Amino acid sequence: MRHLAIGDIHGCFRALCALADVVPFRPDDVLVTLGDYVDRGPDSCAVLDWLIARQKHGGLVALRGNHEVMMLQARDSDEALRCWLDVGGDAALASYSPFGDAGRLVDVPDAHWEFLGATRSYFEIETHFFVHANAYPESALEDQPEFMLYWEFFDDPGPHESGKVMVCGHTPQRSGLPRNLGHAVCIDTGAFKGGWLTCLDVGSGHYWQANERGQTRDGWLDEVE
Repeated sequence: MRHLAIGDIHGCFRALCALADVVPFRPDDVLVTLGDYVDRGPDSCAVLDWLIARQKHGGLVALRGNHEVMMLQARDSDEALRCWLDVGGDAALASYSPFGDAGRLVDVPDAHWEFLGATRSYFEIETHFFVHANAYPESALEDQPEFMLYWEFFDDPGPHESGKVMVCGHTPQRSGLPRNLGHAVCIDTGAFKGGWLTCLDVGSGHYWQANERGQTRDGWLDEVE
């Protein structure tokens, strides 16, 4: 059984499908998706449909990112809705429209809201832990504040007190490659910016990448910094 971490998808459904083909994903794989499934890219709706189907028929651990936080909050007030639309929610909402217009919150199906509401703040295995954004090195995962888990950028964090390797997204790597500190790895490689969507096998260190043009490539974590 492999634990495969997938970085910030951001509505890049074509890249996700290309990644699923090139890895390829097996029924017994545990996919740990690091959040930010929606916004900015062209097809947030299709991404969530794919994740929900995977959750029903195979292993999926879906973490919450700051863009899921904002999408969920968008239902609470007009101000929260405007804030979400300003950071890519407009693209997400348009992907739900049956008429090709801007879309409305009521176009989002209940199954998608339920999926978003059930996303997790972190996940851990014997050797690694997974978060969307970051974690304080000296604090247990259950004690991490939401700001750290969802919003804090990846900037040379120290080793975590658990001794486990942190795997996160949230901070796009301009190089297009994962950033590997040994004790922490960031695999947001800017899929929605014309970059790459990354999948990392945390056991072997093998990673695969795909983009919205359907191009793919792969490498090994110990070859990047």
